[in-house]
Formats: sequence, structure tokens, C-alpha cells
Amino acid sequence: MTATARVLVVEDNEDLRVAVAAELRAQGFHVDEAADLAEAHAALGRADHDCAVFDRMLPDGDAVTYVGRRRQDGWAVPVLFLTARDAVADRVAGFEHGGDDYLVKPFAVPEMSARVIALCRRAGERRSPVLRHGDLELDSARRRVRRAGALVTVSDKEFAILEYLMARPEQAVTRSELIDHCWDTSTDPMSNVVDVVVRRLRAKLRTPELIHTVRGVGYRFGAARSGS
Repeated sequence: MTATARVLVVEDNEDLRVAVAAELRAQGFHVDEAADLAEAHAALGRADHDCAVFDRMLPDGDAVTYVGRRRQDGWAVPVLFLTARDAVADRVAGFEHGGDDYLVKPFAVPEMSARVIALCRRAGERRSPVLRHGDLELDSARRRVRRAGALVTVSDKEFAILEYLMARPEQAVTRSELIDHCWDTSTDPMSNVVDVVVRRLRAKLRTPELIHTVRGVGYRFGAARSGS
């Protein structure tokens, strides 16, 4: 797991959802919370997630059915189902509809956390851990950034922003997207926190500059353009 890993927790029992989210945050995850499938769907559309934890029976439907539909559309985020339904047929249904792990309630929260870490690690191993652009290299597995071969020391937030931008070269990325991916949902989207972190990151990466301001939108990673 990297320090920038993001997890969605979908649970309608508020006390349990808060406890699960708190444990995952203590392990270094960014956590989004949802109380039903509608909120989960909106959260998945706002940010990229490394893992999703779904209670099975939610007020607006069975999460197994929802995940099964998303899998048919090519959605590949690892899923851990939490449920009080412990029959073998229920567990099999969870796996058949695209679940990667299944934990029966009541469960120990640290065990749940360990399972999420394992799912994120396996997902990370399937992705290319190194992003490169010119003389800039970002190693997701080792959390290292190098420019022209020299190690660049960056903070967790600086690393998260750089990783997100490098994975989307030449795309305009909004400040709201960066907040959704790199901060918890409590961060004020009108805050200038993104601009502050990007300014520090630019100074550390030195020239030629690779993170460019897109006026009225946010930022773009890549080569300089005329007038940018």
C-alpha cells in the first residue's frame, strides 16, 4: 500500500462506518464515506479509488448486484464485502459478482484493515509502479521522485498530486479533482490548499517546469505550450 491509497467505505450503520473509516485513516489511507449505493456511485465518479468496502444490504439495494453491474462495465477496483449473511451461498454470490474478499459481521476492525491493505497491495502490483516523463521519474511502489537522476524529497500531498497529474499527461485537471483524490472529503473545495502544495512542488522539481496552470480550471502536466 502507498500512502496515497484511497478507500471508499459504504455502510449505512453510522457507528460502524465511522469506526471502519477511523481505523483506515489511522493506517494512512484517504477515506471517502457513503451510506448507500447512490452516495457510493457519486463518490466513485468523483475520485479514483484503490479499494471499496461495501456493506451488502444497503437502504437502496444489495451491493452485490451493484458491483456485478459495474464489473460488466469493466470496473476493476478491488471490493471487500461486509455482511451479516454468512451462508456459503451468500459468500459464493459475493465472489461470483466480482467481490475480491468477504468478511462476516461481527468482525474485528483491525482484521478488516489488514484485508484492505492486502487488496490495495495486490491492485498496486498489477499497475505499472513507475511513471516517467522526460527526466522526471515517479516510483509509486517506493514512493520516490527523481529529476535528472537526483532524488527529490516531497511530502505525501505533493507526491499524491504529482502522481495524479503524471497519470494524466496533457489533461486539464481541476482543483476539485485534486482535492477529491488527494484529500479527505472534509477539505473545502474553495480552499487554496491545492495551489499552495503545487507551488511548493514546482519549486522542488525546478526547471524546465512540467506542471502548468490552466486558467479558470486547474493544472496540466506535460510540456510547455505557447502562451501557457
